[in-house]
Amino acid sequence: MQRLARKGGTAGLLRWLAGRADGWAGIARSDGTVLSASGVAPSGPLTVPADVPDVPRLVAEGVRALTERGALAYSHDTGAHTVLLFPLPGPHDPHAEDRGAAPLLAVVTPRPVAAGLATLLADVLMPLSLCREAEAVERKRRRVDLAESRGREAVLHLLMTGQLSIAQQVAGALRPRLPDPVRVCVVECPGDSRDEVARVCAEADGGRSWIVRCPVYARHLILVMPAEGGREGGRGTAPDSGPGSAPNGGPNGGPSGAPSGGPDGGTATDEAVAALVDRCVVGVSERVPLADTATGYRQAFHALAVAREVPGRHVRFGAAPEPALVVGTAGRQWAEALLTPLLTHVPRRAQDPGSQELAATAASWLAFSSHATDHLKVHRNTLAARLRLIGELLGLDLHRLADQAALDLALRIRATPAPVCAPEAGRRDGGAAPGHANGAAHDLDEVLRRPAVQEWALRQLAPVAGAAEETLRTWLRCEGRLGPTAAELGISVPGTRKRLTRLETVLQRSLLRPPSARYDLWLALRARASAAAEATS
Repeated sequence: MQRLARKGGTAGLLRWLAGRADGWAGIARSDGTVLSASGVAPSGPLTVPADVPDVPRLVAEGVRALTERGALAYSHDTGAHTVLLFPLPGPHDPHAEDRGAAPLLAVVTPRPVAAGLATLLADVLMPLSLCREAEAVERKRRRVDLAESRGREAVLHLLMTGQLSIAQQVAGALRPRLPDPVRVCVVECPGDSRDEVARVCAEADGGRSWIVRCPVYARHLILVMPAEGGREGGRGTAPDSGPGSAPNGGPNGGPSGAPSGGPDGGTATDEAVAALVDRCVVGVSERVPLADTATGYRQAFHALAVAREVPGRHVRFGAAPEPALVVGTAGRQWAEALLTPLLTHVPRRAQDPGSQELAATAASWLAFSSHATDHLKVHRNTLAARLRLIGELLGLDLHRLADQAALDLALRIRATPAPVCAPEAGRRDGGAAPGHANGAAHDLDEVLRRPAVQEWALRQLAPVAGAAEETLRTWLRCEGRLGPTAAELGISVPGTRKRLTRLETVLQRSLLRPPSARYDLWLALRARASAAAEATS
């Protein structure tokens, strides 16, 4: 009996009792409602076999009899069967007047009742009650864990959409406090071990990081770690290292030296997790402000794509400027002009999404593609309807990679705090340059021709040349689809996938899985082509 209670719980004990009674065993409420029966789990179908009497009615009658007579058990013969009822011990005193409110063990057995069955049932009451209480505690624990997990996911979503103050308010009820600045770490867990890896992360970090189960990728954990737990030197990536750095490093950088920077001065959390968990892959962002968590996540995701191809299974993202940081005042004005119809949209009905919700939907879809339904917790038809509305408001065809890249850049510019900008070079009055309406650039090409953007584009495309660049150009020209790209290159789809996987290692960016670097690469190619066209005109 004790072994069954430890291994089988309530279901195992009821199944065993039904076998010993050669009949039916179950737990019912005082109103006769069957809670679990003959080993059937509470979430399963609660049915009573056809040859068993009306158990709910008999239980209700037994409860009345127990209350009226002050008895501790009840037995009733129904002809071919005998019904035995025993209130389960628990929070209710079995001698109290309201003992009928306690759940009851009900057993239906053929007549005559087997010798010793009543004694056996009396002995099993305590183990059965303890099993039910333990299972109830476990269910509550799981609900609490789920609520905390959903709360952390909500905080991460607020951070990813730039709602820093609300995220900090919600996070105030949880621990630890949100750090600032941070490094974002994405851990790809082997198999179904995400919960175990989360425990390893918490132990390795000393409970200082926010650990969130990714709502999009079932094998991913997202860690928002204090930046001081990382390294500014040592094994970290060099701030301005070039694309030819060692392959074990982050994009544009490589590791060297001794480990340091963990909570106890030892190995950093991300390295410790990669070393402790077999087949675990880790990508880490550079140091970013808490308000730029979305940027940190993209960097960590790109580093993760590279980490899959290196022996150490751990890569840190090196310093690489965001395009939103180099577009200048003209780029910020262009983004504001593009997004104004979206940001000023007023829904016709109260239940329709407003401008903030539409902007968050666009950012999520651009980052996660069809997986945005998991990120936003909406139906795919709802997502499709919102995207149609966004396209209509902005005058963009969101099926085209060019329009996707433009919208992605505009949203990232809007999410980046506006720097203190000096007037454009050569204009002492600080006014709008000729050819601009209200200071806004005519189109995206004017923004992409800025010298700082041109320098950014050269850095993005420096690792690729020759056949690799042709593969990249063809893939972007085919809207990032493998089938048309393979057909245009004259190779198979698996061959195309292999080429793009090699490009991920060369570029040190994720291409095949969102968040993808295809928007940045399209912008870089467009910037180079726009500058070349202007030079020849």
